[in-house]
Amino acid sequence: MKTAAPVDRRSFAKTAAVAFGFQIVPRHVIGGPGFIPPSEKVNLGCIGVGGQGAGDIRDLDATGIANIVALCDVDLDHAAGTIKKYPHATLYRDYRELIEKQKNIDAVLVATPDHIHAPASIMAMRAGRHVYVEKPLAHTIAEARAMRDVARQTHRVTQMGNQGHAGEGLRLTREWIEAGAIGAVTEVHVWSDRPGKFWDSQGKGYPSDTPPVPKNLDWNLWLGPAKVRPYHPDFCPRKWRGWWDFGCGALGDMAVHNADPAFYALDLDAPNWVEAETGPNNNQSFPMWSVITYHFPARGSRPPVKMVWYDGGKLPPRPEGLEPTRNLGDNGIYFVGDKGCILAGGWSGTPRIVPETKMQQFVLPAKTLPRCPNGHRAEFLEACKTGNPQDAKSGFWYSAPFTESLLIGLLAVRFGKRVEWDTQTLRSPNTPEADALIHKSYRAGFGI
Repeated sequence: MKTAAPVDRRSFAKTAAVAFGFQIVPRHVIGGPGFIPPSEKVNLGCIGVGGQGAGDIRDLDATGIANIVALCDVDLDHAAGTIKKYPHATLYRDYRELIEKQKNIDAVLVATPDHIHAPASIMAMRAGRHVYVEKPLAHTIAEARAMRDVARQTHRVTQMGNQGHAGEGLRLTREWIEAGAIGAVTEVHVWSDRPGKFWDSQGKGYPSDTPPVPKNLDWNLWLGPAKVRPYHPDFCPRKWRGWWDFGCGALGDMAVHNADPAFYALDLDAPNWVEAETGPNNNQSFPMWSVITYHFPARGSRPPVKMVWYDGGKLPPRPEGLEPTRNLGDNGIYFVGDKGCILAGGWSGTPRIVPETKMQQFVLPAKTLPRCPNGHRAEFLEACKTGNPQDAKSGFWYSAPFTESLLIGLLAVRFGKRVEWDTQTLRSPNTPEADALIHKSYRAGFGI
């Protein structure tokens, strides 16, 4: 005898509703767009599911709060592992179709190359979906501003994928600085080992050969808003970070992690000027290395701050008092105040006062900031359920101005001079030629 299939909670509720003459109303109709009852999981549509996206999906799924209902990727080979892991998820190639057709999703993950971040995220927010987007938030300064504005207009929960923002190190750094551990901070130095071994496309010109497009890659959709050009393995996967048309270089990859403590602890806004030293620059790919100086004007009782970013193997001077036996590490940040120095590792790592003898004498201040016990991705999902954008602490209300400020530094890299900045108009008064980089053009059908 065949055993009857078990009836799950939702099926039982629907059957009972029919029997008693009333109709089940979808949850988004009951509570408005984006409404998720506290007892329910967050239905996720995931855009870009190979590489970093695969790791994001793994971690979102592990929270127990997410339900992976749709996957989208232009490269079926690169995404094969994730597709196999979630056989019941609806598969798409075009993110626009996922957002338009998959009506049961509450939120989207956007883990594509940088040039797709804004078009996919803005479309999703306008369709009523919450958005978690990988770092850097946007490909251009104007895109970051637009993403902030659309998030505010639609009241969507958002989060940028700089996971250290949920960590203990970030909060300790702010608490120590606010407690006066090193006095008034006037200088910050931030560095990364990227690109290095991670991608080799920087310092190159566009390839001239035209190998065939891999069978399972939709090259047109991969290009999305970018201008049409022949496929080449120097562009994807992963190597796209090194090209101006697709990525934001080492700064886009790692400054969102390593410089986060500076913006969070010092409440930095936009710089009023930036300048850069770089390796040879061909304006097609990013130079092999750069040293970018940001100048932030005084705010309230805070003095002006100079922040210097180093990549491609360049390192800052060793902070005064750092023991000869201690290395700076491949990624990190240090703050210079009028009473000392705080050093932390990359990804908003645990801070230490320099030298270590001063650290041992330091009386730890009280913990005044709320902590994030469940992690950055769970924080996003939990915020989706409360519906409060402020509950996601790297929401676009924070991460968009942060990203804007970082990307201003790339204007100095591109144009090779000090670039003055007016954040109200999103323009450089002394570099009008930067407008095309600040407000880029889009291919038809892929704009914002």
